[in-house]
Formats: sequence, C-alpha cells, structure tokens
Amino acid sequence: EQRNIERSIVLFPSVVSGCQRLSAVRPVYSDLSSTPLHTIPGRTFAVARTKTKGKKKEEEEEKKEVKKQHVIDDSNRHKPFGKTAWAPVDDVYILRYYPRKVHHVGDAVELLKAYRALDFTPTQQQVYIDLRLDMKLEKKKKVDPFVSTVHLPHPFKKEMNKVLVFTEVCDAKQAEVAQENGAVIVGGTELIQQILDDEISADFYIAVPEMLPKLVPLKNKLRKKFPKSKRGSVGINIRKMLELFKIGHEYMVEDNCFVRTQIATLDMPSEHILENLHTIMADVYSHRQQTANLGERAIISSQTSEGLWIKPEDLVPKTEKKEEEEL
Repeated sequence: EQRNIERSIVLFPSVVSGCQRLSAVRPVYSDLSSTPLHTIPGRTFAVARTKTKGKKKEEEEEKKEVKKQHVIDDSNRHKPFGKTAWAPVDDVYILRYYPRKVHHVGDAVELLKAYRALDFTPTQQQVYIDLRLDMKLEKKKKVDPFVSTVHLPHPFKKEMNKVLVFTEVCDAKQAEVAQENGAVIVGGTELIQQILDDEISADFYIAVPEMLPKLVPLKNKLRKKFPKSKRGSVGINIRKMLELFKIGHEYMVEDNCFVRTQIATLDMPSEHILENLHTIMADVYSHRQQTANLGERAIISSQTSEGLWIKPEDLVPKTEKKEEEEL
C-alpha cells in the first residue's frame, strides 16, 4: 500500500498539492454547540367543520328519495323484475324464480283444508294468523304495543279461562257477585303472598279500583297479566269483566309490530274461521291512531301446513273501507 501511495505522489504531484491547500483553508470549529439549530416552525392544522342539523335532515331526505327511485313498477312488464315469469307452467318448479302467490282469505282457508286431507293429519289442529302491523305515525311516532281480549263468535276452547278477582275484604257483596259469575278464586291482600309463592295462579287477574295500590308487589310477578284499566281488567262492574275474561281470547303485539295468535281449529266450518278472523282484525283496527295503516302483511297457517300469504286488504273491516273511500 505504501508503494502505491508513493507512486501516486510521483505520478500526480499537482493533485496532492491541491488537496493539501484545501485542508489548510478548511475552518476548524472549536465547539459544536455553537452551531445554530434549525427549529421547525409551528404549523396550525385545519379542523373538520361540524355538520349542522339542517344538513343531516337534507341528507336523510335525499337518501329516502334515492330509495324511492329504486322501486320498480312491474305492472306493465311481461314478467316481474328478476324473475322468470309471472306464473309457472309446470307442476314442479323452483320457488325463487317466480313471484310469491298471494291468496284471498276464503281461498287460503280452503287450501288449508285440502292440504290436511292430502297429508292425512289430524282434523282438530290449530289455525293461526301471523300479522305484521305498520305502527308508524307522523313525526317519528309509533303506535304503542297493546294487549287485547276479544269475544270470538265461535269459541274454539273447550275449557273456560281461570279468573282471579281481587276485592275488598270489607265488601262481602263484591265477593258474592264474583263467585256467582264464575270466578275461580276471590280474595283480597291475603292472596298476594300465595301468588308470589306460586301456590295459586290464574289465566286472568281482575280487580276493583280500590285494590290497585295494594297490588303493587305483584307487578314484577304478573307482568302483562297485572290488572290494568286499559285492558278492561280494572273496574266496578265485576259481572261484565268476568263475562269477557272467562270466554275471551287474548292476543298481544310482540316484537313491536307482530301479532301471532290462534283463531280457530281446522275442523270448524270455513265461515266460522273467517268470522273469528274478521272479529280479531276489527279489534286490531280499533287501536289505529291517525295515519297508522296497521295491516301490512298477513300469513295464515295450520299446525302442520305451510304458511299461505293472504291479501291484507281482505282483512280490513268494512267500516274502515268506507272511511277510506270517503277520504
């Protein structure tokens, strides 16, 4: 290596002398801390502007309009959108390729009876109705879920409901009226502990207005069966209440918008099944408020058959139809 360096000095003397001059001119710093530091200037970042309530409403309305625009009208088409045809030609076909059949109420009941004969299933099987109600009102309000008891024109239960009556101890006449009209259990505050201990129970609980403050400990136990004036289970007329709840049929709105209840048995005549169904629908529409349409979807089925979709307009009571025509 030393020989190579010596040769380079001999061959390139001018280059070596130039490097020596640069090294002599090069400044020497005594302290590194004396060098100026480069500081990063402070920078302000922009903040996203908060959206006002008015813009949110406008965006929601625009989304609703877009959704409405996507609704396809199949009335003038040769076949439904996304389907093969309006109706199948063969006896065997894939259901998803054709629109769902929607029957009239009378035709659906007759089909249930025909299915039972083909399947050789019991005649005394239950018939159910499954309703989806439109509970929406104006300005984001809804119809409150309700529980109701109806007198069916053709009862399908063989046994009467067990009714317990809460009366005041000092009033012996109320207890006599309750026992004469078919109450299974009659009593006052002494029944509270027995109910809490599951020693006695009933299908319905009715009470005199004066007894309500004393029955507060039973609220969590009875829940929906707790006596309420809205349900007609609190009042002075014990005889009338017993007539309703002994033979009455109870139904309720489940999951905010569904009514699933039995309406008859399949061995009953078709006319009786339809009368029971229309009675329940008339009571359902009695809870209608303002613009609530209620009837949105209806399915009728028996214990062993498939569900048949029926037209909701067939279930609207006649009085409601007259009001809509007048409007």
